Amino acid sequence: MTRPRWFSPVALALVILGGMIGVAIRAVVVVPLAAVDPHPLVVPAVTLVINLLGSLLLGVIVGWFADRHPRARLFLGTGVMGGFTTYSAFAVQTLSTSSASPYIGIILVVVSLFGGVFAAVVGLAAGRRIADRPGEVERPEDAE
Repeated sequence: MTRPRWFSPVALALVILGGMIGVAIRAVVVVPLAAVDPHPLVVPAVTLVINLLGSLLLGVIVGWFADRHPRARLFLGTGVMGGFTTYSAFAVQTLSTSSASPYIGIILVVVSLFGGVFAAVVGLAAGRRIADRPGEVERPEDAE
């Protein structure tokens, strides 16, 4: 049996390894907070910051690597940033926060969604700027 052209065991391994690293980084930040019984808004606020930072960094990764280094993009973007950020915790925390305070819940959703998109746009622009490597002379065949 031949495997489909879109499937790559190496790509899968890179995403899994990156995801494990991203989840571990997030856990190092969030788990100790849950252990100290913080204010009910601390963990949702930290999740918000993690998701915004992850959106920014994902934008940088995508902008920096563009169409180059697909394995690095898979590992860092899909893997590490995918594991670092979390939609599921955001969804659960939004529901629990909204039940206690609907206005805070709405603010959490709005800032998460629009802030995440804004952070990704800023990161994408920064990544593209990094990729241009100011000061280097571009070869004529690479110019657009």
